[in-house]
Amino acid sequence: MRIGADIGGTFTDIVLVNDEDGSLRLGKVLTTPARPDDAVIAGLQEVVDGAAEQVEHLVHGTTLITNALIERKGALTALITTKGFRDAVEIGREHRYDMYDLRLRRPEQIARRRHRFEIAERTLSDGSIRQAPDQAEIRAVAARLRDLGIEAVAVCLINSYLNPTHERQVGEVLRRELPGLPITLSSDIAPEIREFERSSTALCNVYVKKIAEQYLGRLEARTQEALHADARLFVMQSNGGLLTAGQAVEAPIRLVESGPAAGALAAAHYGAGLGLEDVLSFDMGGTTAKACLIVDGEPLLAPEFEVDRQYQFKKGSGLPVKVPVIEMIEIGTGGGSIARIDSLGRLKVGPQSAGSVPGPVCYGAGGHQPTVTDADLLLGYLNPDFFLGGDMTLDRASAEAAVAGKIGEPLGLGVLDAAWGIHQLANESMASAARIHAIERGREISRFPMFAFGGAGPVHAYGVARILQLPRIVYPFAAGVMSAIGFLTAPLAFDFVRSHPVRMESADWSSVNALLAEMEDEGRARLAEAISEARIGFRRTADMRYRKQGFDISVPMPEGPLGPESVPVIVAAFERVYEQLYGHTIPDTPIDIMSWRVLASGPKPDLKLPEGAASHGDARKGARRIHLPGEGLVGVPVYDRYLLAAGERLEGPAIVEERESTVVINGPGEIRVDDHRNLIVDLEAIR
Repeated sequence: MRIGADIGGTFTDIVLVNDEDGSLRLGKVLTTPARPDDAVIAGLQEVVDGAAEQVEHLVHGTTLITNALIERKGALTALITTKGFRDAVEIGREHRYDMYDLRLRRPEQIARRRHRFEIAERTLSDGSIRQAPDQAEIRAVAARLRDLGIEAVAVCLINSYLNPTHERQVGEVLRRELPGLPITLSSDIAPEIREFERSSTALCNVYVKKIAEQYLGRLEARTQEALHADARLFVMQSNGGLLTAGQAVEAPIRLVESGPAAGALAAAHYGAGLGLEDVLSFDMGGTTAKACLIVDGEPLLAPEFEVDRQYQFKKGSGLPVKVPVIEMIEIGTGGGSIARIDSLGRLKVGPQSAGSVPGPVCYGAGGHQPTVTDADLLLGYLNPDFFLGGDMTLDRASAEAAVAGKIGEPLGLGVLDAAWGIHQLANESMASAARIHAIERGREISRFPMFAFGGAGPVHAYGVARILQLPRIVYPFAAGVMSAIGFLTAPLAFDFVRSHPVRMESADWSSVNALLAEMEDEGRARLAEAISEARIGFRRTADMRYRKQGFDISVPMPEGPLGPESVPVIVAAFERVYEQLYGHTIPDTPIDIMSWRVLASGPKPDLKLPEGAASHGDARKGARRIHLPGEGLVGVPVYDRYLLAAGERLEGPAIVEERESTVVINGPGEIRVDDHRNLIVDLEAIR
């Protein structure tokens, strides 16, 4: 047996899977923000039920690292850099992400200016050394760090991605002078070209290192206490691979998008089981909604990510971190997103969230701001007596008073119209974000079926899909805990990168092959403690560009030794990817490769899809009046998801309830139950 544990902004989801028969046990408890591991342990106790000794390991994903960076709750951090480059992290790329915003904000720096120190040294752009650092100067900087009470140090010296010798010398002195102090060398965490991004990544990593060490150490101990001493803790990375808890502590920045990554993996896994290579993953929880394109059976990957964006869709408004992430768009619209009237009298939804504390008004836990969940309750989409299977009772009267007082009365709307405005604005925001995500990647979103999950995803998926004119929607069984299930589809994996610029027409292929072999050897060493060498596979990519362009695209590389005979294959792959993104290529233009990447991974776990249940009687629970667009409140049938048999067919509008989520079809559509208990809604006829 294996367990997946996903800590969300509102709920913590726990899934136990029996790999012998594919059966699942599901748990969903309110998140405990002050001590997130408390909710994990409570969820474990809910699902284990006498099977603790049979659990092999637990896979965990957390927003703890992201939250610590956004809320600036990490260590007092210093930066050591080359003389003359103290302000490089503040200058950034000398780019205004919004040319016309006179009040433009930038994220607060991890290391304040008085905590950034310079040393005299220089490695040239070809990796050769002009000036070695002075040991006495490094010791003097260490003394200053001690006097200032610095709690963590990042070291980023110019051109250290080509030659890390000086950074390692600085690191050795600091470890002698300041034993126990967390230190991150940029050449260890991100050996890539671009000093600003490399410095930012090293700073972010060391800033949260102590938090990760304390949290994962405590969680690992409590997990073994709740299960057994040999139960292992693995952690999801942002690239969709797993790390051991010890490896995660060394590079916590790799966990920055660990929770959302699991949902995309689940969408890819289920899509493959259904014969769907291209899928739009739509994950809406209590705090945010995420959209991700699954193309040719795999989530798209990006080589970097921005943390703490000051404006949600403004690239350049956050702190860049050079770690591979599953590429998705995230919007602050979830079940707990707060609805309000702005200074211009317009209705707004999110990105502020009520979270789990105090939560939506209808939770009765002290919330007073109306949220998307409150609106969904008033529209009849949620059953106040069957939320979390009846474990929580929702307060409809309080939700109605909040929506009427905060939204309806200021806008001159009745409470039902105000609730519908909140619901529809949330749908439009999510549809717009998904459309932007697809366009930026050169994809036509209207041909992608939607895979809808998350606690609130099945409530809103139909409305979002209708706006995007998608062909069908797949609602998986246990949709409300699908990210936790996604953890159990992930392989052990570690990625490596080396910047080694080459011109295609004059590449030194022997040095390239040596570089690739070095990364593969490191991958074997990293994964050897958990899996045998024979089960480790490798995937190569390279960051490429037309000469004199400023940014790169990721291109798959052929297997085996590379040489002059590989050039036509590599060029063809580059042009294929470039044309997919931009709609054209640039003839007769030389091509350069800037960085080389290797992903080392173990085999993917064979997670069985649920088998369709036999009929156990009439699945219809009754009827409920819900809001239908253009019709108002109309009675529609309500079905019990657990009693729907494989092959059964229904017609929308309809409601289908299960413990962790509710499927809302508030319009026409043919609904069928497939052999894996998925609900599939065909929208082709009404597009």
